[in-house]
Amino acid sequence: MKLQIPYHGSSFGRSRRLNRGFTLTEIIVAMTVFLFMVAGILAAHLFGLRMFQVNQTKLTTTEWSRNTFGKITDEVHAANSITILNGDTNGNFTGLLDGEPQQGSGLQIFPTTNTDIYTLYFLNASDMTFRRTIHAPSGSNTLTLADSITNTVIFTAQDLSGNVLTNNANNRVIHLTLDFYQPGSFMRGPYYYQLETSMKQRVVQ
Repeated sequence: MKLQIPYHGSSFGRSRRLNRGFTLTEIIVAMTVFLFMVAGILAAHLFGLRMFQVNQTKLTTTEWSRNTFGKITDEVHAANSITILNGDTNGNFTGLLDGEPQQGSGLQIFPTTNTDIYTLYFLNASDMTFRRTIHAPSGSNTLTLADSITNTVIFTAQDLSGNVLTNNANNRVIHLTLDFYQPGSFMRGPYYYQLETSMKQRVVQ
């Protein structure tokens, strides 16, 4: 009896076909697709990082303005008297005369009738920082609240319609404006923004 084995071709030829590698064209196409995928992932990551930085700056600014403006507003509300001042680059401040526009770079707040105790909010013109000084007979303490300020008129006394006053009217509204410049950083260009608020004494002597 003769055993017949079916012939399916050369195993050597089949093995060569199975072990055949990728062609140069296939490798180039695969690498191109892979690079596009990596570029897309990096672009999405950098965009997310930039949005995070922008949102973080906004949240920080919002929190700072809420705390700082809230403090100033509370002090103005409870003040015995307030005075808008003009300052120079040497840190000297002078009051405004009647007939002059009531606007300047400093705000002096007297909590009581004792003129030796007061709080001064002001623009330090030498480095364009916004500062707060508490002055008392025992000494004074100055704190820098913000930097990169671009405007020099910080405080303005206005009437209820928003017009700048030229006298110390009892119903005046103190308007505070701060313009900021933030230089560019990684994945973020330079930009400007403004913060402002208005406040009024509750008790007028």
